[in-house]
Amino acid sequence: MFFVDTLEIEGLGNRSYLAGGARGAVVVDPPRDIDQVIAAAAKRGVRIAYVAETHVHNDYVTGGLELARVTGASYLVPAGARVSFARTPVADGDTVTVDERLVLRALATPGHTPHHTSYVMEEDGRGAAAFTGGSLLIGAVGRPDLVEPRLTEELARAQHASAHRLADELDDEVPVLPTHGFGSFCSSSQAEGDSTTIGGERKANDALTLDVDTFVERVLAGLDDVPAYYAHMGPANTAGPAPVDLTPPERADAGQIARRLAAGEWVVDLRSRTAFAEGHVAGSFNFERDGKLATYLAWLIPWGKPVTLLADTPEHVADAQRELARVGIDRPAAAATGEPVGWVRAGEELASFPRARFADLAGVRERGEDVVVLDVRRDSERAAGHVEGAVHIPIHELHGRLDEVPSGTVWVHCAGGMRAAIAASLLDAAGRDVVAVDDGFDAAGEAGLTVTRH
Repeated sequence: MFFVDTLEIEGLGNRSYLAGGARGAVVVDPPRDIDQVIAAAAKRGVRIAYVAETHVHNDYVTGGLELARVTGASYLVPAGARVSFARTPVADGDTVTVDERLVLRALATPGHTPHHTSYVMEEDGRGAAAFTGGSLLIGAVGRPDLVEPRLTEELARAQHASAHRLADELDDEVPVLPTHGFGSFCSSSQAEGDSTTIGGERKANDALTLDVDTFVERVLAGLDDVPAYYAHMGPANTAGPAPVDLTPPERADAGQIARRLAAGEWVVDLRSRTAFAEGHVAGSFNFERDGKLATYLAWLIPWGKPVTLLADTPEHVADAQRELARVGIDRPAAAATGEPVGWVRAGEELASFPRARFADLAGVRERGEDVVVLDVRRDSERAAGHVEGAVHIPIHELHGRLDEVPSGTVWVHCAGGMRAAIAASLLDAAGRDVVAVDDGFDAAGEAGLTVTRH
């Protein structure tokens, strides 16, 4: 019996895998909150014999070291990775027996990092699954620019070679099981699809259909902004992450929330952007728990700044705390739940701002009203088309560039509404009059706004 269970880490756009046989299993690239991995193994009735890392991760804090300690598993880490803890170093061609008839073979696939290693699960000597980490993804490869700028082109060429090695050594029907590529910024590009095989990638992946020079040129041209918090993930994973602590944070009352805001700490409202716009604590920021909470909060917040979470329920706080711990934002300073009227002191009122559609913006412009249009999408998105006359400050730069937003009422938009809501909350907290455009960008042209491209 051979199985693979996929553990979705949706907020970060990653996957982890539990794979094995009747008694033994391996976990590949586990998240920091290892309880879900242990539960999956218990459900299968298997012992976790090995924990395997494909590389030192740049986008999240690994749970590998702690999972190996708790379960007694051998911790497989690429030999070329410079880490500060005891592990079992693996080099190209090394094998371990996971269960009867099941062998895990290490396959050097540099590119995403210099030491990147894929793992092939072999059943009776034949490849049954390829855990490709940040190497061969679904229709893409892991980006090569996260280690050292001077190595980017060299690593992009290595990605091409590694993809070809996987395709040359494995049969077409072998499933490709990557860690990145489901919305992760570790992917060089985002592709559609939820599953793939070596044969499928052979037909559709640029790394396998283009010559190396064309491939490298295309990859380098498509690289986008790197989330700022990535700078902290590699060092944390190299040093060996501390065990995660998911115990509930201290309860905050209205007075404490006010004091934390006055001290310059971040108070983050996890409710929907609709609810936040209707009424919120003045000075708080809106990061929807159902959005890419960990990615954008970790990207924007000054690293190490205390965070107080506000949410509808304790369960929502717990979910957010778990997600934030995955990127090294540990132990919220405090939390409050319930109705927002309970988060402000007696005599204080909730703040609010309007929401609108692109059609409303078109109407305002037609009437000749002088408003500021702020586009908070990334550079690559704006290049594909933007509202004529819009000021452009990407969301991840806005907190440090608020003084660059022209005076007047600010109509802020992104591609779908989530980032616009974050931006609107930042502007509102800074005392600006703001309107959050909660609409898909395709509606801008349909509403009659002039969309230009460059």
